[in-house]
Amino acid sequence: MPSTLTATRGSLTVAGATRTFTLVGTTTPGEAKPLVLVFHGSRQTGDKHRAFTGGVYDALAARGALVAYLDGYRGNWNDARRESRFPARRADIDDVGFARAVITTFASDRRIDPSRVYAVGYSNGGQMVIRLAHETPGLLAGATVIAATMPAPENFLAGDAPWAPLPVLLIHGTKDPIVSYQGGTMNWALRTLFKVGGSSWSATHTARYFAERNGITSEPSTTRLPKTTTADPTEVERTTYQAEGVPPVVLYTIHRGGHTVPGPSSAPAIIGKTSHQVDTADLITRFFDL
Repeated sequence: MPSTLTATRGSLTVAGATRTFTLVGTTTPGEAKPLVLVFHGSRQTGDKHRAFTGGVYDALAARGALVAYLDGYRGNWNDARRESRFPARRADIDDVGFARAVITTFASDRRIDPSRVYAVGYSNGGQMVIRLAHETPGLLAGATVIAATMPAPENFLAGDAPWAPLPVLLIHGTKDPIVSYQGGTMNWALRTLFKVGGSSWSATHTARYFAERNGITSEPSTTRLPKTTTADPTEVERTTYQAEGVPPVVLYTIHRGGHTVPGPSSAPAIIGKTSHQVDTADLITRFFDL
């Protein structure tokens, strides 16, 4: 569904390089709104990801947040996978600094509340959010990771970083042809195409990992959500890890879903089915109370 919200292009300088983004929502100094940073997938830009998802995150701006669709370097983010070798890694792009700079810029005149900054990432962008969650304790109020899983320890560059408990929302399709729900290593063709390598954990292992980092040791509860449309073959299962006094972790398993973002717009069929049973913006709104 196309957005009728105001979208403006912006730029700033980070480590001597010009970085760009598209901001959706109104910015009035002194309002101190929540900020949502959106990290796109490989070979996308912020605007391309916005179109790819049918503007699903624009709904967060309509509900009062500012949404910044950030642009990676030549289509990628310098994530924390040891065997990444795309241009952002080879050039050692400071994407952590980019995220910090965007937050600082909009916090300087209280257009955003720096204590209410949320990151949403898809695929390579999800890996970037995983890096931020580990390397910038206290920077984020919440993280959403879509179609990405934790790198295995030997493939992770940020494993020794300090950890601050953080609510984490995970969304992954069981038929994802690019980032397997079951984990493991990409096949040779995908490793060559996306210039990545190394092993990653399964979606369920990833959820348990974040839960344990938050201090949750009890078993999760799992609920199969009712179907909202019979025309859509996907089904959604919610697994919730929670304990008193610590942030929760929730995994939405999209049965028969692909390398896609649930919402109003269907991704190309080559990367699998897009679920319309749930809307990612709605899941984010409820989970983080935006």
